[in-house]
Parts: sequence; structure tokens; C-alpha cells
Amino acid sequence: MIGYVHSATVLVRDQDQAVDFYVNTLGFEKRRDNSFGERSRWIEVAPPGGQTAIALLRPEDVGHEGGGQAAQTVGGATGISLIAGDIEATYRELSGKGVQFTGPPQPMPWGALATWFTDRDGNSYFLTDQG
Repeated sequence: MIGYVHSATVLVRDQDQAVDFYVNTLGFEKRRDNSFGERSRWIEVAPPGGQTAIALLRPEDVGHEGGGQAAQTVGGATGISLIAGDIEATYRELSGKGVQFTGPPQPMPWGALATWFTDRDGNSYFLTDQG
């Protein structure tokens, strides 16, 4: 039986700049930074205490992991939802650090507050206060 999701891949142009954003702006932990191949790196970041990581890979490196992702490009919807305990405070803090949001958190039809934001490469995330 499958126990949990290990990671989701997000494509970035510059891995060092991406790590800076996810760690120093969003407050994630860098959990892994390993070389693979001659010029490739496998980098994982995750919210503190989170079980699932985000693998920050360059488009030219995704062919190494398989799964037919080599044609994908940087930027766009990731399909990843993130939960904030206090979405209003999270929105204010991250907006103050320059994170680009579509707007302040708004009520969703199912009752949660939510908004979307993008990383420096234009990868978008859904941020909500409940799952």
C-alpha cells in the first residue's frame, strides 16, 4: 500500500535562486541537495515538519527522473495546494517579502479562505486556510 507522497517536481530556471526564494522567503527547509549526473542536482525543499517535499529541478534535468516530463517548461500552475494556519497573517508576511499574489485571501465556495501566489519563475500555488 502507498504510504504518502514523497515529492512533487517544480521546474525552475536557476536552482540557487529558487532555493533562496523557498527557504529565505517562504520559510521552507532545504532537505536535500545532491548531484546526479555530470551537471544536474536534485534539490528538495519542504515546509518545516511537512512530509511531502518539492523537488526543484531544471527542465533539462527532468529526463533523468523519467515520467515523460522533458517537454514541460518553467512557470504555470503547479497543481500544488499549501495550507496556512493563519492565511491572513501569511498573506501579509509574504506580500511584505515581495511574493506576488493574485490578491488577498477570498472566501471560496466551500467556505475556506484562499488565494494564489507565484514563485520567481512564475510557478503558481494555491494557498488556503483549510484542506
